[in-house]
Parts: sequence; structure tokens; C-alpha cells
Amino acid sequence: MTANEQPRVTIPSIRARKGTGEKIVSITAYDYAIASIMDAVGVDILLVGDSLGMVLLGYENTLPVTMDEMIDHTKPVARAARKALVVGDMPFMSYHLSKEQALANAGRFIKEGGADAVKMEGASPRRLRLIETLVEADIPVLAHVGLTPQSVGRFGGFKVQGTTPEDARRIIGEARAVEKAGAFALVVECVPAEVAAEITSSIGIPTIGIGAGPHCDGQIIVFHDLVGCHGGYLPKFVKMYAYLHGVISDAVGRYRDDVRSGVFPDDEHSYHMKPEAARRLKRGPKKAGKRT
Repeated sequence: MTANEQPRVTIPSIRARKGTGEKIVSITAYDYAIASIMDAVGVDILLVGDSLGMVLLGYENTLPVTMDEMIDHTKPVARAARKALVVGDMPFMSYHLSKEQALANAGRFIKEGGADAVKMEGASPRRLRLIETLVEADIPVLAHVGLTPQSVGRFGGFKVQGTTPEDARRIIGEARAVEKAGAFALVVECVPAEVAAEITSSIGIPTIGIGAGPHCDGQIIVFHDLVGCHGGYLPKFVKMYAYLHGVISDAVGRYRDDVRSGVFPDDEHSYHMKPEAARRLKRGPKKAGKRT
């Protein structure tokens, strides 16, 4: 099936992928142009991730990202998505204060942003109750366990989780709990492949891995990592499929040189008046005639 023949991706169609062997393809998206390309290629889920704080806005981590910033980036992605499922990432402190706050902000993603679902990190008892509340309000929830970036302070950095049997069992338990709470799928981030395999085999909703090995029901990656938009550190789990940092640097550098040398713009890239209009311009304005 080509991308053009692909039917619209829905919550039920994502859930139906579980156990079929047909992997779920997900990528982060933050703007109309790139989201349009991804949608046309046939990506299943476009996640408007709070990772935009780091890759677009220059924050050190995802914590400063606001609801308004998330909504502003979700709108163009939703407009671009003809077939892909659009998920908005609930930013830090947008669901932490109360059930009412969580409902209001999740509702903004659906009503204002045009998203189909929201993503929420964590699986504490309070977080599980929030998942239940949102699902009860007909707002689908993509859960997230393992390395949850909004907990970077508690973890002491972006570190692999589940490396000990005790920690692994905790994360497996969290996965089962979010399924029970009503999540339609689960992001599993930065855990050993063995842990992700155990999670995938022990729950009835799809798992979408990022740094979690090959055994998940699907994979997600940050777009800017996928195409090499920056020249800095990349996590071990990232496979770079292009190196746009080099392409863009070369293009901008050549543009800079052409402007400074006067090569650009040349005649080919300039507009011109018709010859008669140009001659009249050089002659100057007509003089007014004498009054009689």
C-alpha cells in the first residue's frame, strides 16, 4: 500500500496494530511544511513533542515549554495531517496541579490545536487517575514510561532507566497500570531492550519505543535527530538518515560568499522594467504645460 492509498490513521487502527507485526511509525513534528512531507510519506503518528523546547527554542531541556507554545506548533501540524494521527505533548506543569487543569489543557490540544490525542508522562497513582479522567472525557491518551524527560531533575539527567531488576520490574508495572487506566498506546523511552520486550509482551496496547530496542510495536524519533539538523551530541539510539546540518551550512556559506562578492543577485535573479518604461524613468517626469 502506497502512502496515497493509506487510510486515515485513528486510535482504533493504532490499537489494532498490536501483535500484527505491522510496526507503527512515529516522528516528532513542529511545523506545517515538514509535517506535510511526513504525512505524504505515510508516517502513522505525528507527535508535537515538548522536545521543541530544545530543538526549536533553544532551551536546555523541555521544562520551560508553555501550553501556548505547544498549541502554536500543534495547529500547523494538524492542518498538514491528512492521514496521520496527531498527538499533542502535555508540557511540564500543564497537568500537575489538578484534574481540572489537566482537563482544560488537554481540551485545548483538541479544540484549539486540532490534535487527535495527548501524551502524558509518568505512571504515579495521581497520574493514573488523570489518564482515567481524560479518557472518560473522550480525550485519548498516549502514555509514557521509562525515561520521562520532564523528570530529568529527579533522574539527575537523561539516563537509561530500568537497568536493575528492581527498576525494570517497576517500569513493567507502570506499563500495565497505564494500560488499565485507559491509555491507547505507550511510549517506552531509554530502557534496555530486554525490559521493552517484556513490556511489549505483557500488555495489550501497542508500545512505541525510543531508545528501547527492536521489540516494541513501533518506533518514534525526534525529527531533528533523524535528519541531522544539529552538529552536537546524539544519543546512542539515534540513527541519522541525513546530515542537514552540513547541507544547510554549505548552502548558507555559499549564499554569504555570493552576496559579499556581488555575484548574487545577478541578472537572472532580478526583475526588469519594460525598455520603454526604463527610458521614461531615466528622462524624468514630464514637465507640466503652460496655462493659457
